[in-house]
Amino acid sequence: MATPLWNCCCIPLDGEVVRGETINFLDTSMPTIAIVGRPNVGKSALFNRLAQRRIAIVHDQPGVTRDRIAAPCVATEHPCTIIDTGGIGATLDDGFADQVTIEADIAMETADAILFVVDARDGLTPIDEALAQKLRRAKPPVHLVLNKADHTEQELMVGDFAKLGFGAGLPVSAAHGRGISELTELIDSIVGPLLEREAEEKKEAEEIITRDGLKIAIVGKPNAGKSSLINAILKDERTIVSEIAGTTRDAIDIPYEYAGERHTLIDTAGLRPRQKMDTSVEVFSAQRTEKSIRRADICLLVVDLAAGISAMDRKIAQLIKEERKPCLIILNKWDLYHPGGNRKDRLEEAEEQIRTDLFFLAYAPFAAVSAKEGQHISQIFSQISKIREAARNPVTTGRLNKLLQDAFTIKPPGQHKKYKKRVKLLYATAVVNDKYTAIPVPQFILFVNDKRLMHEHYEQYLANRIREKHHIPGIPVVFSIRSRNKSKSGQRSEGDLME
Repeated sequence: MATPLWNCCCIPLDGEVVRGETINFLDTSMPTIAIVGRPNVGKSALFNRLAQRRIAIVHDQPGVTRDRIAAPCVATEHPCTIIDTGGIGATLDDGFADQVTIEADIAMETADAILFVVDARDGLTPIDEALAQKLRRAKPPVHLVLNKADHTEQELMVGDFAKLGFGAGLPVSAAHGRGISELTELIDSIVGPLLEREAEEKKEAEEIITRDGLKIAIVGKPNAGKSSLINAILKDERTIVSEIAGTTRDAIDIPYEYAGERHTLIDTAGLRPRQKMDTSVEVFSAQRTEKSIRRADICLLVVDLAAGISAMDRKIAQLIKEERKPCLIILNKWDLYHPGGNRKDRLEEAEEQIRTDLFFLAYAPFAAVSAKEGQHISQIFSQISKIREAARNPVTTGRLNKLLQDAFTIKPPGQHKKYKKRVKLLYATAVVNDKYTAIPVPQFILFVNDKRLMHEHYEQYLANRIREKHHIPGIPVVFSIRSRNKSKSGQRSEGDLME
């Protein structure tokens, strides 16, 4: 029987191993380098050397690393993420072929480059050859690393590894630091061009943002109906639709023309709780879903209305809120939600449910649809148009100051318990940066006598007043509170206030 895949761990910047959490600590937009090899070749020692902290467990017993561990690579000049994968088996028996396939597929599908680590002291083994056969079909470049080459004499014994098809290999000693500088130079030569290409693509995207339409991320838990929704929008079965949760593994960009504009629909993998993720591929799919949320102009949060709002729905909504993204909630499977009831009553009940369970996304309007039946799909772009139009018409400075001064008069702030003073509003303005997104989120800058006097609940009150007097559906309210005599500013978003 093949060794089961264990959950992947994430290393935050302080080096603590965190299990059972979504990978939010690492910058998932960075290039990824996977370290692959059979057990006991020193993958974890090499990982620790590149991360420059003792994270992975190092032991001479084969198979110690069961979890897959990710951390920022500190030893290189260019930023990247390194992944320490588990050993693939000590022998060719007991389902080894399955282990090779799983291990190699994970690296081949998710990494930008692969470090294939072998043991220079043990020489070439059948496991190395089996793994090399799989890795030769990999799209990412594979670089052979000959670990445990502690002495010059051992470098003379590594000629056999050339038959693996990845060149002579780079001799290193993770334990003693020998050859590590050459390895980091190799990684930099890989990562540098990737970062340059990403920067060029970002620049090109900025240049065409005025000509192209919106980047629309379709997000939600597995089997909520994301792919069905895209098919209903396209009126074509362009994406795989299945009753099996998690059919979509990766983020898929799909062009779609509407009202003369070229939009991009981003079909993402469904997010599940970490403890329910079956493979490391699914973990990286979750990473890419989070990246899709960040690069989107607007997020469509698809929920299964018939099944009700789940904890994972709230988790995904939290990601959207934290990224301060415009949002439209799609209440899918409307045809199965109290089908015999009055439409008005059904809508009121559905709205009460989502406003209670997703209270921190109170700014997001909703559309009740049935993707499978193609019902009310036209509401989606109608709502998106309203959100986009609201973003194009920010509140003027004069109106904002009048609005907020009235709010202070109607409900004056309370005295701060510690400082024994009240916050006073001196001036307010709204700043919009539309350089990087087609639906810009304004930042409301409030100049006050002392930002320390501003209570979060009072900021929430001000956010509600802005919404009452200035209609901005789907757009989060983001405050920047600045003291009159201090240069530092404190930033909190509307969603943060509602925690």
